Formats: sequence, structure tokens, C-alpha cells
Amino acid sequence: MSHAEDHEGTRRDFLYYATAGAGAVTAGAAVWPLVNQMNPSADVQALSSIRVDVSGVEPGSQLTVKWLGKPVFIRRRTQEEIAAARADDNAALPDPDARNANNPGADGGDGNRTLPPFGGAEDTGEWLVMIGVCTHLGCVPLGDAGDFGGWFCPCHGSHYDTSGRIRKGPAPENLPVPVAAFVDESTIKLG
Repeated sequence: MSHAEDHEGTRRDFLYYATAGAGAVTAGAAVWPLVNQMNPSADVQALSSIRVDVSGVEPGSQLTVKWLGKPVFIRRRTQEEIAAARADDNAALPDPDARNANNPGADGGDGNRTLPPFGGAEDTGEWLVMIGVCTHLGCVPLGDAGDFGGWFCPCHGSHYDTSGRIRKGPAPENLPVPVAAFVDESTIKLG
């Protein structure tokens, strides 16, 4: 083998690698816009977390906000509502899971569904934050209604208690609790 033939082989290898590299870069440049368009838009990313001022929510009242296109119920419960929910902890619950994104895998006890106050203070059960969509077919339940004093879905008759747990009707699961936390004494961050 002469030195010239060896040199030709090296040139040929270089041309193969250079052509393959240019093809890969071109394919990547063509495919990237298709992949990138599947990322969430800026307005969706901006709404993925919101802060809600709850300073005006009195015990026994509820604030409904829209988050990620769904209603979210923020309820400041009275001592009577808390007592009723905790008394029902021992009832036969159709869904024994808390459905709480802040406390995954926890049982459906009332204390596992509520939002602790700011600063790590003891959770009194006063604040309940839930996605306000019936788990049966997606209707919006009415508050302060139903056989258990919580929420009632007029579409197909699901009854939720004062902790948002399904108690009667076709809904298969408790109203879900989204990722939420107090960022100060009067502001809840969703997401």
C-alpha cells in the first residue's frame, strides 16, 4: 500500500463523516421547531402558578378562583364544619385516599386534606383548597349543599362532605387538592 492510497482513504473517510455530520445538523434544525411547538406557551407557563389574596375570606365563606382553566374552591371553614368533617373520618368513605397533591398517598382523613397556615403553625383545619370539578363527569359542584353540608353536584347527584370527600352518588373520587401553600398570612400560592 502506497502512501498516496492511505492518504486517499483518509480523505474519503473525512468526506463521509463531514457529510453525515452536516446531514445530522440539518435534520436536527428541521425537527427542532416541530418539537419546540409542543412546549407550553408563555401565557400557559405564566398561569401555572398564581397567588391568591385570602385576607377577605371570612370563616364559613368560600372564594372561587380560576387556575389552569379550572375552578378552585378556597374555603375558610367554621369550627362546626371542621368538627363535622373530623367526625366523618371514621365513616365508610367511598374514596379512602386524601387526593392531596401536597400529601400524596395519605388517607382521606380531614387533617390530610387541609392547608396548614403560614409559618409552620399547627394545622387547625380552617383552610380547605380543592379543584372544584366533580370527579364523575366534570360538572362544578355547588357549595353549602347536599346531604353532608359540603358540596353537591346537580348534574348527577354526587354529595361531598365539608372536607370535599365523596359520600354519596356516582363520583368515584374525592375533590382533588392541588399543590398549594401559604406564602404569607394572607396569600395562598397555587401551583
